[in-house]
Amino acid sequence: MQRLLVNHRFLLGLRERALAVARAPPRRGAAAASGGSSAATSHRAALAARSSGNTTRAHTKAAAAAAAAGNHDQAAAGATGTPDDCATSRPRLVLGIESSCDDTGVAVVSTSGRILGESLATQADIHAAWGGVVPKLAQEAHEAAIDGCVDAALAAAGVTPDQLDAVAVTIGPGLSLCLRVGVLKARQLAARHHLPLIPVHHMEAHALVARLGATPFAVEAAAADPALAPPTGSLAAADSAVAGTLGAGSAAVDVQLTAAAAAAAGQPQPELVQFPFLCLLISGGHNLLLLVEGVGQYVQLGTTLDDALGEAYDKVARLLGLDLRPSGGAALEAFARDGDPLGLPLSVPMQRRPTCDFSYAGLKTAVRLAIEERCPDATEENRQLRADIAASFQRVAVQHLEDRCRRAVQWAQESHPEVRHLVVAGGVAANAYVRGRLSAVAADAGLRLVCPPPRLCTDNGVMVAWAGVERLQLGLVEPPPPSSEPGEGEWVDLRPRWPLTDKKDPRSYSAPRSAKKKRVFTSLTQLMQQQAAQQQQAGPLPEVPAPEAEEQAAGAA
Repeated sequence: MQRLLVNHRFLLGLRERALAVARAPPRRGAAAASGGSSAATSHRAALAARSSGNTTRAHTKAAAAAAAAGNHDQAAAGATGTPDDCATSRPRLVLGIESSCDDTGVAVVSTSGRILGESLATQADIHAAWGGVVPKLAQEAHEAAIDGCVDAALAAAGVTPDQLDAVAVTIGPGLSLCLRVGVLKARQLAARHHLPLIPVHHMEAHALVARLGATPFAVEAAAADPALAPPTGSLAAADSAVAGTLGAGSAAVDVQLTAAAAAAAGQPQPELVQFPFLCLLISGGHNLLLLVEGVGQYVQLGTTLDDALGEAYDKVARLLGLDLRPSGGAALEAFARDGDPLGLPLSVPMQRRPTCDFSYAGLKTAVRLAIEERCPDATEENRQLRADIAASFQRVAVQHLEDRCRRAVQWAQESHPEVRHLVVAGGVAANAYVRGRLSAVAADAGLRLVCPPPRLCTDNGVMVAWAGVERLQLGLVEPPPPSSEPGEGEWVDLRPRWPLTDKKDPRSYSAPRSAKKKRVFTSLTQLMQQQAAQQQQAGPLPEVPAPEAEEQAAGAA
């Protein structure tokens, strides 16, 4: 019944939400505090110059039509307008909140791709002693940090909540106790300042952050207001150290400069990351190979049948007695640099299965048995032996990843020859060894490898804010909540088990659905399809006269 209620509210409320947003009068930015940033000043000037709203509604209707047809880049550009139309193409600001697991992240991002301000409170020290995330401790840490993170991000951006255009927040998947903290804070901000609310899927945020500033609408927004364009190399600089660690024999990682950064520096525009593209999402809880056809439109090529790569990294790091701060994966990667990758004979998983699916349970068990036999206790005397085991595990684990990606590239190019990019995102994408190996996969297939900077691979507020920007451009927003706090017995939209998609490539393996996974929310892709179908049945939105037009009509009467 709860899932039916969720879908009923989501689908039947779409028309009312669209009408409410269309009727809402233009908001005016509050006066800035003295000493505010130039970006905030420029944003206030753009707010003051906003037109009556007829052009905005026309672009929104065009964007909705393009989105329903599946062309999300065209839809987003249509919602933005043209560079000459400052009222509709000026950069808008979205605040993103991430609290799905053990990091409290908040950021303010513009539609041009500029990160105006961000803050991050990590809980690595809290959970390190327990060998994993303790949900109740994580919730308490989120509650202690959320207000300070929001204030810090807004202060760094030099804006007030009234100058925002929307609030985006992760509603799933993740830990319910943790998700609730972020969702309630986002609701509070949206209600108090009359801001649209944008629910975000955690894994979609990871997938879309590679497009940060590298979309047609970002280029238009940057051209409309260069003061909000990202500084040159703002994201690329963070990746320079990683690119330098790949080794002389490795292909260079493609570090994507944002389009807005190039525009601000007067440089040629870099290649934009446009739909469709192939995406590998690798984290502690997910291993997904996806064909990304648009915002909310995903086709699954492969997934893990048991453990995710990030989970395997963490467990092997614990077995080796490593310090799990800042994470087990980062600790194992650093430890493996001193080891021999051929020191322990291990088999690559699933070599006889011609699919794009992953399995790391068997490899993890083989490593555990080797550790128990050769070095059950971590000592300085067996450090080299443990380093050899770490390096051998990493070599085979990433070889399995590489094999599956090569097949996924082949499948994607057969079904979508226009695919030009391989995007690798998620926490494990920060691993330099993984990036180096996958760069060769992309180069051999004639694709460009796009990896977010390491700081944007792990959970953060920037990715949620940018996912909110992508959805804001398509009009996929909810109206401001009626109150700051939920009433007694009021349902709060949390989706701890929320698949990204249930649409699979016919060649992918369909594992039997276990009882543990039966009670899940409708996938994001299916919800988007249901939304498009309902919009087609309802027909076009009626014209809503601008507030100024209504006033003129009343005066004439």
